[in-house]
Amino acid sequence: MSKNSVPSSEEEIADIVRKANGDSETIEIVGGGTRLGLGNPVHADMQLSTSKVSGITIYEPGALTIVAKAGTPLSEIEKTLAKEGQHLPFEPVDYCALMGSKGKSTIGGVVACGISGPKRYQAGACRDSLIGVRFINGTGDIIKNGGRVMKNVTGYDLVKLLCGSFGTLGILSEVSFKVLPLAETTTTIVVDDLSSADAVSALAKAGTSPFDPTGLAHLPASKDQPSAQTLIRLEGFANQLEYRATQMSDLLKSFGKVHRLDEKEHLKIWQDVKECRRFAGKPGSVWRASVKPGDAPGFLEHLNDQFDCFLDWAGGLIWIFADEEALEKNSGSSALTDTLRQALGGMGGHVTLVRANDKNDVADAFQPQAAGVAAISAAIKQQFDPATILNPGRMNSTSK
Repeated sequence: MSKNSVPSSEEEIADIVRKANGDSETIEIVGGGTRLGLGNPVHADMQLSTSKVSGITIYEPGALTIVAKAGTPLSEIEKTLAKEGQHLPFEPVDYCALMGSKGKSTIGGVVACGISGPKRYQAGACRDSLIGVRFINGTGDIIKNGGRVMKNVTGYDLVKLLCGSFGTLGILSEVSFKVLPLAETTTTIVVDDLSSADAVSALAKAGTSPFDPTGLAHLPASKDQPSAQTLIRLEGFANQLEYRATQMSDLLKSFGKVHRLDEKEHLKIWQDVKECRRFAGKPGSVWRASVKPGDAPGFLEHLNDQFDCFLDWAGGLIWIFADEEALEKNSGSSALTDTLRQALGGMGGHVTLVRANDKNDVADAFQPQAAGVAAISAAIKQQFDPATILNPGRMNSTSK
């Protein structure tokens, strides 16, 4: 990579893209640089950082909306919202600890990677809170879609399309979100020593109860954790949370020993789940598998205890870790990625390689698409970035 560019405005980004398009130069897009390991490696002629396209442009607490430029640090947005007792409901994550990266996560990076935390189960994903975007496509056009209010629209929903596209369709310059009030108080109920199958059953019972949990996770026993913990998080007004917690505890007693975490333990354990700290700082490779929650126990059975795993989203998200010994025994990250995808069998779902222990041993990070879906994806890419200059290869290692 021979050039780096740090534009300070949307117009400057558009100018750079137009020139790159004319010169047939490719561009790697960077926000805070905290998630560069996600997706396939990009080999581009230049790197463009959006870090200077920063600042909250509109915040209307009464209207529950915030608009910010893409390079705005996530921490700045969270602090601004917290002062008004509000938050981004999808619980965004930076993954610095997991990826071993430095810098500050940006709100544009959160949207580009479609990052959602444990509360996704209850509050929806990043794309469900995103209500507007501005971006520059692969020919340098500035495009706006959505707005500052939720409404029904016709035509292409570019807001949803750009979220999770990893910069392959356009360079985000501004994003708009709906926000929600912070909970007055929170608590966590724990069921001890459940198998993964029993844990998924317990989480399903909790999730379909009328007590509205905002987090449903299972941490199996490991070298660092002697006993399994099944976690149910509740949030709400103090005057009704105690009733809901008591009722939820009674509901789960048939599964095993039930207890509550104190506030310090509660905050730490959900921070660990959210940031995947179970695997942070440990040499090895990390994957995430998305499956139907009821399929999680069957999927785990296929793994033959050679991985360390934990469950989020009531079992719909499985985090998977292989240490260096397991990688050497199984011929590396690429071979194990194939093994994990084969373990899905006819379940559906997908496996994504999040962090490879060896950057030279990388399979396609994303699950290969079915032929029909791949054709649609290629057609969309052609419309937004006809010369394939934006993050080439990030989502498909075989592309330019």
